[in-house]
Amino acid sequence: MEVLYGRNAVRETLRAMRRKVYRVLISKGVKESGVVEEILAMAEQRRIPFQRVERHILDEIGDVNHQGVAAETSPYPYADLEEALAEASRCEEMPILLFLDCLQDPQNFGSLLRTAEAVGVHGVIIPKRRAVHVTPAVVKSSAGAVEHLSVVKATNLVRAIEGVKENGIWVIGLENLPEAHFYHQADLNIPLALVVGSEGRGMRRLVKEACDILVKLPMCGKINSLNAAVAGSIVLYEVRRQRDSA
Repeated sequence: MEVLYGRNAVRETLRAMRRKVYRVLISKGVKESGVVEEILAMAEQRRIPFQRVERHILDEIGDVNHQGVAAETSPYPYADLEEALAEASRCEEMPILLFLDCLQDPQNFGSLLRTAEAVGVHGVIIPKRRAVHVTPAVVKSSAGAVEHLSVVKATNLVRAIEGVKENGIWVIGLENLPEAHFYHQADLNIPLALVVGSEGRGMRRLVKEACDILVKLPMCGKINSLNAAVAGSIVLYEVRRQRDSA
């Protein structure tokens, strides 16, 4: 069992209903309006028990901002690569996939997942090892967006990349290298998978070599890189912009 916390995280979990939700906990004294009111209404509609508890009960979750709301649930339901590809077909859209190569920070991961859901990404692929997975902290930092996404844990990221290429998907790596194209000059109105590397080290060599092309962001200041979540979000929105313009 997992304990999810935060108002948006719990609300989106109830909206998606991809997990089994055993119980919703509301701190006594919390104003039961807005998002909290939605949570209670959905719990009642879905016949999920909810309980008003003293705030110190939720404080026992840990040093987190639970906002007076938590839910006891089953673990996150990971998808497989075929499901992610099928999602694009079901929506009758050109695929947009997001590969994350060993991202370590839950806040970065959650922020990118939130953007991915907002722009219509059909699947997010992460390594099974050496990377952050979908934890309650990630659900909270994504504002619950991950509950609406297909997240795949790949045993071998390079093989997964080769697998999507066999399905006619172009793989675009985000890396600040001299040979990379500026992201806004690349044609992104194609079936594509964007690859974002880890904080600090970027993409691993074999992952980078598996990409069809590399793109980068213009850097006009004194620093030479951006936060992985910020950089990935900029390119994802450029993909969306090009598709909407077309």
